[in-house]
Amino acid sequence: MRITLVLLKLVLGLFLLGLLTAVGAGAAAWFYFSPKLPNVQQLKEVRFQTPLRIYSADGKLIAEYGEQRRVPIRYEEIPEGMIQAILAAEDSRFYEHFGIDIKGLSRAALQLVSSGEIQTGGSTITMQVAKNFFLTRDRTFERKFNEILLSFIIERELTKQEIMELYVNKIYLGQRAYGVQAAAQVYYGKDIHELSIAQMAMIAGLPKAPSASNPVSNPRRSLERRNWILGRMHSLGYIDESTYQSALNEPEVARYHTSDIELSAFYVAEMVRQEMFRLYGENAYIDGYRVTTSIESRHQQASDEALRAALIAYNERHGYYGPEDRIEGQEHTLESLLAQLNRVPVFANMQPAVVTRTDERIAKALLRSGEEIEISWENMRWARRFINVNSMGPVPNRAAEIMSAGDIIRVYPTANNNWRLGQIPRVQGALVALDPHTGAIQALSGGFSFAHNNFNRATQAYRQPGSTLKPFLYAAALEQGYTAASIVNDSPIVIHDVSLQGEWRPENHSRDFEGPMRLREALYKSKNLVSIRLLRDLGVQQGQQAIINFGFEPNRTPANLSLALGASEATPLQLTSGYAVFANGGYRIDPYFILKVENDNEEVTLPEEAGLAFIEQNPSALMPKDEARRVISTETAFIINSILEDVIKRGTGRRALELNRQHLAGKTGTTNEQKDAWFSGYSQQSVATAWIGYDQPAPLGRSEYGGTAALPAWITLMRSGLEGQEDLAYPMPESIKTAMIDPASGQLAYNGQDNAIREFFTADTLPQTQAISPEVRRQGSVIDSLFD
Repeated sequence: MRITLVLLKLVLGLFLLGLLTAVGAGAAAWFYFSPKLPNVQQLKEVRFQTPLRIYSADGKLIAEYGEQRRVPIRYEEIPEGMIQAILAAEDSRFYEHFGIDIKGLSRAALQLVSSGEIQTGGSTITMQVAKNFFLTRDRTFERKFNEILLSFIIERELTKQEIMELYVNKIYLGQRAYGVQAAAQVYYGKDIHELSIAQMAMIAGLPKAPSASNPVSNPRRSLERRNWILGRMHSLGYIDESTYQSALNEPEVARYHTSDIELSAFYVAEMVRQEMFRLYGENAYIDGYRVTTSIESRHQQASDEALRAALIAYNERHGYYGPEDRIEGQEHTLESLLAQLNRVPVFANMQPAVVTRTDERIAKALLRSGEEIEISWENMRWARRFINVNSMGPVPNRAAEIMSAGDIIRVYPTANNNWRLGQIPRVQGALVALDPHTGAIQALSGGFSFAHNNFNRATQAYRQPGSTLKPFLYAAALEQGYTAASIVNDSPIVIHDVSLQGEWRPENHSRDFEGPMRLREALYKSKNLVSIRLLRDLGVQQGQQAIINFGFEPNRTPANLSLALGASEATPLQLTSGYAVFANGGYRIDPYFILKVENDNEEVTLPEEAGLAFIEQNPSALMPKDEARRVISTETAFIINSILEDVIKRGTGRRALELNRQHLAGKTGTTNEQKDAWFSGYSQQSVATAWIGYDQPAPLGRSEYGGTAALPAWITLMRSGLEGQEDLAYPMPESIKTAMIDPASGQLAYNGQDNAIREFFTADTLPQTQAISPEVRRQGSVIDSLFD
């Protein structure tokens, strides 16, 4: 008994000595390591790396930029089942311990003694937070001890809820997903609240080996891990037997989901990305900026579809270039055909397909999806062989004259769910629409497909605007005292101008001459010779400055008479901005495409160097009423509007009458050799420009004009944009006077003149003389003859 007591005292003494030694060693380690530890208070202000997201004005996701897919979530928003799955997988005593798990650490210590290295960490969630935010992943004793010390401090400074929130948002879960909310979207395409218990368990099992054991790369291993976690949840009492068995039997449906892009507007997205990078550098992609653009989703979708339809229609008018490629040989398995097809990218609505068989007037083809489709004769008969823009081969009679088995072709779906033979257009185009009162860009399409060619023709393509520039010149003439009834001669002219390299004999497009005519008629008939005489009378320098005032670049607006025919350079967006001046009553506006920038759901104060991409004024006060921005008078704008309405009612824009609107205005434009086709037009609610042409300027073909190539795209866009909008007339200023005039002379109509027309004038330009009637003219001739 006495020996036993002595032994007991000895063991107790040794234990106390070991404990004091351990405490002493721990205290010494604390004093050694603690000064080197980071400040845990940083965790209270942590900003997670979150990608740049770009949205339309109505909240549809356009694009996402950033290496890490993360959607931060607050603790209150985490489903209870998700927390329980994480606890079962990582740290079931999380809400009980003070930052470390003694059992886990003991196991790690034994591994260190026996093997010389730490094989399993025994880490709690708090320790993982310390490691993820502050430490490396090195398996060393020093790092582990720092992890333990930091865990004590974190538990002292933060609540358990704050620690859990940091953990679920920081952890890497494979496939570029950081945090549980992003993982829910990446693997299941759902919000985290929509996940089943089994799916939550699968996500909770990912931190251990996110790259190697996720259900995309290793479904068998991830399923085993999921079921183990479900078993832990059951044994811990988080789920009952019925839920457990149901979850075990639930099939795993995880697959990789890309960002849920809701609106295709890649050219706009790239404009935003460039502007954000200019302002914030690389931080633009990691600081969680949420950019809302001025783009209207319905308008944008119509813009893309309208431009593609116009380019495809141009293609079909000029013939078929032939297959993109061929798969040679007869012996091919389905798998080998699909493998070769999958190397061919999809551009816009044009899918690659390989022809498998041709009958008399039907062709069969295989899509990348493995679906076999049929192309009817109706959907391929257009494909005459392309020779050049002015000529094609003979009309085909059989499918085999167009394609053969092994050809890689392009097809696209039609409105009635059939497939039509297509091809990637060589011609390009742009379409842009904006609010004429604010400058907000409503829609912008910079080409057929951003994936095929990311050059943004709406903002970067400087092309000659041709006759679409004429209204700016006519507006300058009205400002200088001309009227819509002023008479200018449409007759041959020879110009001697050193800047034009000698003698110049301009012509009308129609190559005819109509003699003296009113300005209104000359503009809606687009008479070149009248425009030249008008510019010469105004003075080239004054005319040039007047056009520059509409927003065109001085160094791209030449000071010579060819300016009257549109021989300057402008982008489709610049031209659209210029036409907005007519639509809003005479004010110059600056286009913008970003409504607001948010970070953590709070609006960001923009840097001083933010450009015109941003709205910099109160959205409720955007009507441009600053007289410093006035370009032309309200009266001039009204008269030009009425003339440009005539372009649609009786001029080169008559095709737009199909919109059944009384108050649409616009102007066609076609440059020399039909290298550029334009239409710019507007209502009170929207102003838009369509351009069609080759990236390297080349003729479009003899029959291609603004009214045939560009106007159809404008019509389709405006049909969508004006849906549900009133057909508003342009308000007539009180200072505008109306008078009945003689259409031949522009003078006041004589009494009883049956072909008199109404015209608009300002009070100081109202005609003072009356036209002479034929009867009076005849009487004058008789009297003159009596004196001969």
